Amino acid sequence: MKEKITIVKVGGAVVEDELQLSQLLRDFSAIEGRKVLVHGGGRKATKMAERLGIETTMVNGRRITDAAMLEVVTMVYGGLVNKNLVARLQANAVNALGLTGADADAIRSHKRPTLVVDGSPVDYGYVGDVDRADGQMLSRLIEAGITPVMAPLTHDGEGHILNTNADTIASETAKALAPFYDVTLIFSFEKKGVLRNPDDDDSVIPVITHADFERYKADGTISGGMLPKIENALSAVDAGVGRVIITLATAIDGQHGTAIVKN
Repeated sequence: MKEKITIVKVGGAVVEDELQLSQLLRDFSAIEGRKVLVHGGGRKATKMAERLGIETTMVNGRRITDAAMLEVVTMVYGGLVNKNLVARLQANAVNALGLTGADADAIRSHKRPTLVVDGSPVDYGYVGDVDRADGQMLSRLIEAGITPVMAPLTHDGEGHILNTNADTIASETAKALAPFYDVTLIFSFEKKGVLRNPDDDDSVIPVITHADFERYKADGTISGGMLPKIENALSAVDAGVGRVIITLATAIDGQHGTAIVKN
């Protein structure tokens, strides 16, 4: 029987909220056994870009990344956010190691081609779509007692850093580790789960399947940044990840929130 591993993805809004972040790091540190932390940081990147006079553009919850924005996200994600999380986990007796996809060739991607969105071509710029994640390398680190802390940056193998959605990093990391472990993937953020009504924090949808997702997407119940989150969650369960849950950052015990299942 495979050993269990828990992968927790923490969103940018939680990274910005000191109370929520402190609680999440304590809860994450208390998780027994093997674990991985994946982080976003989009709100902090947006604030830094604003300070530098760089405009932020989003399409369907995904950031357009030109050359100037790529410098911002590399600094914020790979430096400021990642290393602060690593330091704080060390203070909680977790032997953490911060990684981008370029480190040890952990996650390789290709530059996203121009896509048609709502009838118009969209060039996302320096955004990476993942080709592969190295589960074997990550498992070696984990078996050595190291807890990877993954930043939402990848590389193309040709010397270029690419901005990559943090939910995608979490999903691809989970899929890469699924052959080695019994994986639970938890997407944690500032809500209790996926909500039927964004104005009602208690309107949590308990279970979402592929069919449910298509229906909720069509009627507008699910939109914006939640779209790539659920797409990545469904991709993970399709690839053999044991459990996927979307939940509140202060409830990462796997007992609350929205479960994403095949059917």
